[in-house]
Amino acid sequence: MRHKSITRHLLYLSLFSGAALMAQRPDGNPLPEAPSIATTMFPHSDTLPFYVAGQANIVFQAHAPFHSPYDGPNSLQSRGEYKTSLVGTLFLGLQLNRNPRYATDAIVDFESAGGRGISQALGLAGFTNLDVVRNPNLGSKPYLARVQIHQVLGLTDKLTEADRTPYSLSSQLPERRFELHVGKMSLPDYLDINSIGSDSHLQFLNWTVDNNGAWDYAADTRGYTYGAVLEYHDRSWSARYALAAMPTVANGIDLDWAFSRASGQNFEFELRKSLLGHLVAPERKGTVRVLSFVNHANMGLYRDAVNAYLSGQDKTPDVAAHAKFSSVKYGFGLNAEQELTPNLRAFLRFGWNEGQHESYAYTEVDQTVALGGDYSGRGFSRPNDKIGVAFVSNAIKRDHQNYLRYGGLGFLLGDGKLNYAREDILESYYNLHAWRGLYYALNLQFINHPGYNKDRGPVLVEAVRMHVDF
Repeated sequence: MRHKSITRHLLYLSLFSGAALMAQRPDGNPLPEAPSIATTMFPHSDTLPFYVAGQANIVFQAHAPFHSPYDGPNSLQSRGEYKTSLVGTLFLGLQLNRNPRYATDAIVDFESAGGRGISQALGLAGFTNLDVVRNPNLGSKPYLARVQIHQVLGLTDKLTEADRTPYSLSSQLPERRFELHVGKMSLPDYLDINSIGSDSHLQFLNWTVDNNGAWDYAADTRGYTYGAVLEYHDRSWSARYALAAMPTVANGIDLDWAFSRASGQNFEFELRKSLLGHLVAPERKGTVRVLSFVNHANMGLYRDAVNAYLSGQDKTPDVAAHAKFSSVKYGFGLNAEQELTPNLRAFLRFGWNEGQHESYAYTEVDQTVALGGDYSGRGFSRPNDKIGVAFVSNAIKRDHQNYLRYGGLGFLLGDGKLNYAREDILESYYNLHAWRGLYYALNLQFINHPGYNKDRGPVLVEAVRMHVDF
């Protein structure tokens, strides 16, 4: 499973480019604006009816040998290894209706994902590189990543400034409006967005830092699905509903088109208000998002697979052998972010799902908590540099633990046996803006109990990233 959210990436660029400096003095008065600094290789127009952009992301990761008395088919390899991944994306858009109140955009994106992740992206619930496709047989041949129609329905003539992104081409939008996105998409382009911990191209790399690990969102192996997202935006809050196709098998590339029996439904409420209080720090921006999801798919129960193994019915636990189309998996998430100072921000994520049905689309996490923050290079005259630190702790429920303990395999995990402990990950990075759209980053991830196994690890994964925005 791989996913990179371009909406989140564009949000990051718009918030922290030199042209958008919002730094303040300690007394609350604004600092003089710094000269604009280009953050793309070529300038992008806000007025032309079409949109053309691209980006490339290269990640080199390695780890040294680590303690491991045993391993299994889906283990993180204990021998030292290194791998490189490469993702390139071409974004194309056309404004079919340029009236901001009733704007219509046509979106088409093409993508290529090549290279490999360490251990073929197996052995970790919080895998270390969000760009990696878990199935190496898919290859690097370019594919259609997104094809969408985006429709705006304004409820007022009052317009507000908007950032132009690959999915919304208008630079002004009604303050109160509905937005509909229909077509091929990735759900994290619209839900669970966090401007501190969501962009694997300029921020953190870990799956469960950039996304809510317990949110088993509908997607194929590459992270995409077909569906629709309906949004309502008001001055200080938004609400979203998404309906999308589920894969036919866990983490599979093929989607089930029978929405009557298989689908993912998602709900999110977003409140944009300072968490520090109106009287304490009203100028400090804050946001809280509450997410829920309900998946219907051909899923199995971990307990059924374990019972069938213990009774002698199955030679090894196999949750897929006990799949039923009537299965329902549900969960909840909390996502919060807050500015603390002109240069320092913090974020928090919490996620929970019922954990009895098999992990099906994203990763093998039943409960997660993540917290971290970033510090802007504005504090040392590097306005587009960033330092970030985050800690995430992932867990699975008792039935899921037993399944792995008796030798069952998930689509990511399976050491042959399990001495259970939470998978704890500490990640840090420094992202350096070299020139125009060229960025380099150093990244470290310290992982304790990889794959929830107390017998294995810890392991330190080092990474170097190069990113180019065209």
